[in-house]
Amino acid sequence: MFDFLKYWSKKSAAVWIGVLGMTTILLTGYTGNQNDVSNQPDSLDLASFVEPGFPFISTSVDARKLGAGFPNDNQAARTLALQLGNNAYACFDTDLLRWSVAWTGKFLPMVLMAQVSYKDFFNKNNNISRVTGDGKIATGAYAGWTTGKPVYAATDPNQPSWKPLPASEGRWNGVYVYGDKAILHYSVGTANVFELPGSTAFEDQVAFTRAIQAGNVTNDIYLTAAEVRNSTGSEVKGRIAYIYQGANKDTVTAVGILGKSKVSWQPGVTDGRYLTVRVPASARATEATVVVWKGLASQVKAFEKFCRTKPAPLPDFSKGGPANWKETVVTKGKLAPDTAAFVTDELTLPLHNPWKRNVRVADMAFFKDGRAAVVTFEGDVWTIEGIDKELGNLKWKRFASGLHEPMSVEIVKDTIYVFDRNGIVRLNDLDQDGMADYYENFSNVMSQSAESREWAADLVYSPDGSFYIAKGGSLSNGPGMTAVAGKGFRVGSDQNGTILKISPDGRKSEVIATGLRGPYLGLNPETGVLTASDQQGNFVPSTPIYLIKKGDYYGVEPTAHRTDNPPIAPPLTWIPHSIDRSSIGQAWVIGNKMGPLNGSLIHFSFGHPGLFRVLIDSASKVIQGGVSFINANYPAPTSKGVLNPIDGQMYVAGFNLWGSSSNGISALLRLRYTGKPSYMPNHFRAGKQGIVLGFDNALDATAAADAKNFAVKRWNYKRTEEYGSGHFKLDGTTGEETLPVVASYLSADRKKVLLLIPEMTEIMQMQVSYELKAADGHQMNDQFWFTVNSATDMDLQKYGFTNVDLALLTAPKPVETAPMAKAEPATVEKGKEVFQKMACSGCHSEGLRTKGMYGPPFQNLYKSQRTFDDGTTTVADENYLRESILTPSKHIVKGYNEEMPSFVGVLSDSDIESVIMYIKSLSGK
Repeated sequence: MFDFLKYWSKKSAAVWIGVLGMTTILLTGYTGNQNDVSNQPDSLDLASFVEPGFPFISTSVDARKLGAGFPNDNQAARTLALQLGNNAYACFDTDLLRWSVAWTGKFLPMVLMAQVSYKDFFNKNNNISRVTGDGKIATGAYAGWTTGKPVYAATDPNQPSWKPLPASEGRWNGVYVYGDKAILHYSVGTANVFELPGSTAFEDQVAFTRAIQAGNVTNDIYLTAAEVRNSTGSEVKGRIAYIYQGANKDTVTAVGILGKSKVSWQPGVTDGRYLTVRVPASARATEATVVVWKGLASQVKAFEKFCRTKPAPLPDFSKGGPANWKETVVTKGKLAPDTAAFVTDELTLPLHNPWKRNVRVADMAFFKDGRAAVVTFEGDVWTIEGIDKELGNLKWKRFASGLHEPMSVEIVKDTIYVFDRNGIVRLNDLDQDGMADYYENFSNVMSQSAESREWAADLVYSPDGSFYIAKGGSLSNGPGMTAVAGKGFRVGSDQNGTILKISPDGRKSEVIATGLRGPYLGLNPETGVLTASDQQGNFVPSTPIYLIKKGDYYGVEPTAHRTDNPPIAPPLTWIPHSIDRSSIGQAWVIGNKMGPLNGSLIHFSFGHPGLFRVLIDSASKVIQGGVSFINANYPAPTSKGVLNPIDGQMYVAGFNLWGSSSNGISALLRLRYTGKPSYMPNHFRAGKQGIVLGFDNALDATAAADAKNFAVKRWNYKRTEEYGSGHFKLDGTTGEETLPVVASYLSADRKKVLLLIPEMTEIMQMQVSYELKAADGHQMNDQFWFTVNSATDMDLQKYGFTNVDLALLTAPKPVETAPMAKAEPATVEKGKEVFQKMACSGCHSEGLRTKGMYGPPFQNLYKSQRTFDDGTTTVADENYLRESILTPSKHIVKGYNEEMPSFVGVLSDSDIESVIMYIKSLSGK
């Protein structure tokens, strides 16, 4: 007889103990240890996030509080933070083509998500990037260049548009890397502009230089170089314009033109507030160096003298420049023993590299010849050679850097595309030296706010030449830059929480679906079928997988971006919180080298972590599906995967930061088919008569025909603004329903079972647990989770079932004469088991550890004073602990976010009491 409690208490506990044991090992040895004990996370000697020899990083910046006289509407989501020498820096806003701010002193604080976690691997306490140096120059949230006349468009200082300029007015084209210099490339109307930002010192002063080459200037174009809001006077003297501050005009901001050019570039002052430069229309390309300076008026003569110096020409950057990273790093992979049908080999990461650079891989793509590229969360792209059967000589080379929290890479026609917050960047190696020279803006037509959780989440390439992208919702976790839009959300951009289609030329976008919280994608490269997952949280009761259709809305109200009150599209399947509380991408197994997984959809779990096989019931009136876990070793969170065109195996990338049951930092894996038998479910159908479940291997007839070897549960979720959902029965009461399996049948090919289940109906979540044997004697104890969107009649003969006694479905239920079982007593041991089974260990430490944890640690929690985010306090007694389990959003501990679902209907009273006893034991009380 199937013993459900035994299944969980022994089998599941063993699995979780194995996982916990594995993560303990990983804490003392960073994934990809290169056979070197010094490769431990705490012993890695990592250099600064900002590399001195590279000219820029991409970032957001908030420069609204620079001080008196500076614009107060100055914030930007897409900027290049430029290192200009002389302790001088500037941020170039690629949306508005402006220098948003320039300063001296210290570079920007490294407080964004990728930056704070760069060395402190589990640090999620990001902040807003603000200038901490000495602000010199700034402009407001308007175009830095205009055609015909200067324009200073009025904007809402509290809610920017977060969009690029219309391409007809100005477009960011990309940046050339030439050694330690960045050459900016953009268009203004018809004009084609190249700009080399820099700095120069004269006497004890630092000025900012902008060496500009402009071609095809068919109409006058205007550069707004600086804005001064509290001016007390201005003047223009020849090739220099001045704006003064102070009652005695003792401070000055000036813009000048270096040297003499054949075509006059005229500096000026507009409205006594804006320093401008007019570039006149010209039939040929013209060059000039604009210099901007702020200092004491007593030093004006020194500035005027400097402006008479001859400017240096732009370097010849168009054919590429010197390589920033010449070395190749070699690692040796680790092959897994062939102990199962699918195993994971590890491609050792190049953590010991000459630049002391962290390597947290987020995604991977392949060239046609089997070489690969990976993108890291810190903004680097590496290429890899030597990916063969043995993985014995992996050659890693840095290809690009400076990107803004990228999590996706695609290779199209052997060209690398990366999606980060700047948009889709096409990386061009102009001189074929193995390093990108031109970071081309392929597409920035999607809007992007500076909210830290509005991720550039995913990018997939479509067979029709277009791209699909997924944008994260603007979650309110941590500090925000826009107003609150709903529980758990900020306003962000008007495309946060959406899926977009980008045209093959990158110049147009189309909204495909809205109402998502944190979507990640999968796309079938042959059929173009698009899938997505979403993140459990506010408005998302549990993890869903969707088949994406144009025009669909998926239920997250703050990211609906529409007013027609659309119906909520159902998911292909839901996945319970304890099984996958944090999901990411999907990938299709296209080819014939992955054995039973050929043709399958694979889902990647960050939280579990690991890979799930997705089964689709397309025979139902409304398409529906389910998932089963692919058992293998997953030493770090799994995010995204791709097939190698040479060996046909699935390669998987992932890194840690948010709540996962793994403590591994990052891993690059190969899911390899060994040829050994597989015992996973491979077919699923649910309908009025029950459930058909098919398997990769033939089943033992006796075990399959015994209905006692199956246990079936079902429940619904409630979609509310609260984080996640409890479990609810069909009648709306809390809890889960156990369904009887009145009979089970084995198909003629011995690979499918039919479970006859009365009263089948539509339900959000079902779970089948089974204890079976394969025909070869292999024990098969596992689970399958699925959703019933439509419970229609099934053609049982089609699936190989004959002589099925359907009368059992309506037969009177036998009267229970056996005495009722006593409720299982609450114990500390049971509380620890629930803590592990419900994945609490992924967010709460049993000790005092806080790194990598979304919730407070449990040691010494009981009877401690808790301070909440609203300033109130309480003592963590039994009532508080029970409330935290059942209604966790009621009180949020200061310093933490609302990221725990309710366990109403999930845990019994005995379970809850046991967890409380376990927490008390950790406090010695």
